[in-house]
Amino acid sequence: MSYISDISSLAAFFFGYLLGSVPFGLVLTKFAGAGDIRQIGSGNIGATNVLRTGRKGLAAATLLLDALKGTAAVLVAAQWGLPVAIAAGLGAFIGHLYPVWLKFNGGKGVATYLGCLIGLWWPAAFGFAAVWLGVAYVSRYSSAAALAASITTPVMLWMFGHSLEAELFVALGLLLWLKHRPNIERLMAGTEGKIGAKS
Repeated sequence: MSYISDISSLAAFFFGYLLGSVPFGLVLTKFAGAGDIRQIGSGNIGATNVLRTGRKGLAAATLLLDALKGTAAVLVAAQWGLPVAIAAGLGAFIGHLYPVWLKFNGGKGVATYLGCLIGLWWPAAFGFAAVWLGVAYVSRYSSAAALAASITTPVMLWMFGHSLEAELFVALGLLLWLKHRPNIERLMAGTEGKIGAKS
């Protein structure tokens, strides 16, 4: 039985990875004639950088689709149990960060992080959003808001008895901080781009 479970988790991880690796920000901006998003602003393929094109609709669509790929991976895999769903969520997040289609150079993972959170225990997503919005409103820095929210999320999950999910989001949080290392350096230097600023 454990062998079947291990195979299911491995399959879920790769399913999540392939789903998570779809670069919606890049696809949407190219189809909309906004150019290659990797040549704009921070060069990131996520919603915050798409917003720097001045196309709010594209940024919103990118945010939604990047989140939904995490949610979809988790909900599909959840039919085989929580550990399998967690494996799918991990795969989706890693897929967004390191997509095979873009030579493993992907986004920062915030939307997909939130999407996985919605799929695993949606009430925690409200806590994440509240922290993100609060820090973003005060600082105008998307990166600082994401980093702060990623710290509080596993704590909140643990407090409400979701220990397996908390362990996952500790791991996702560490990866998120790693991908945000250039942002952290810019925040410390005072050169980080603010929300809504065009390239």
